[in-house]
Amino acid sequence: MILLYTVKDNDNYINLKQILKEEFFISERLLLKLKNNKQFFINNQNVYVSAPVHANDIVKVDLDFEETSDNIVSTFIELNILYEDDAFLVLNKPAGIAIHPSHSHFDTSLSNGVKFYFDKINLKRKIRPVNRLDKDTSGAVIFAKNEYIQECLTRQMKKNIFKKEYIALLEGKVKDSKATINLPIAREKDSIIKRCVRDDGDTAVSHYEVLNYYDCFSEVKFIIETGRTHQIRVHASYIGHPVLGDTLYGTSSPLISRQALHSYKVSFIHPITRKPLEIVAPLFKDMSSLLH
Repeated sequence: MILLYTVKDNDNYINLKQILKEEFFISERLLLKLKNNKQFFINNQNVYVSAPVHANDIVKVDLDFEETSDNIVSTFIELNILYEDDAFLVLNKPAGIAIHPSHSHFDTSLSNGVKFYFDKINLKRKIRPVNRLDKDTSGAVIFAKNEYIQECLTRQMKKNIFKKEYIALLEGKVKDSKATINLPIAREKDSIIKRCVRDDGDTAVSHYEVLNYYDCFSEVKFIIETGRTHQIRVHASYIGHPVLGDTLYGTSSPLISRQALHSYKVSFIHPITRKPLEIVAPLFKDMSSLLH
């Protein structure tokens, strides 16, 4: 993957580093890696970051250098690929699988499956999930194929350019058909996992809209501005309508064996083409079969 920039007549850039910082927003950490791999060029000549630039110079940054992910075991896992290009891979994650390896999911996480896939296509890159989902939440997960793409998408998240839309089935009939929940979330005392609404917590903003009412639950669309751990689950429980099947913040359900929460759509600006991109992850059968 190549980044290109042509120096303009009215640019005030003195050297290459200024362009790397102000046009491409490359972090110091990535800049050092690119420097060590000699990935900077001006008019196709390999240069240092201190190289001077002049009008009409063509600056090129080559983002393709080999990396290792030796800390992640390669495991065949069938991947539901929604979208792929040189920048990233977007998967529809089923419930019941963690994104990151851990002590209890050492070789069975989604990252293990992505490592196997990257090995298969001979892509020597670190495994970089961009967004997070709980183990029993399904839906769209993005894996960046290099550090630059990860940085760009993370920056879009912080600026609220990256939009995340969820479908949740909430217990009961939600009274307000459309509302915003702006309630801070903190870790519950004496718990490693559980979160709660608390005044001293981190800002958490969830917008929701009821799509349909059913006999014992409501189908609700959530768009979240912030990405706090368990945010939708905590907010839904706080307003008295926990996510169906969520045993941590509500109760089990005979209708579904996990929390009925799905990351349905992600929308953002493609870091390379600079065009809007919207990717939809269809509901899995355990949720879709309840909607009739």
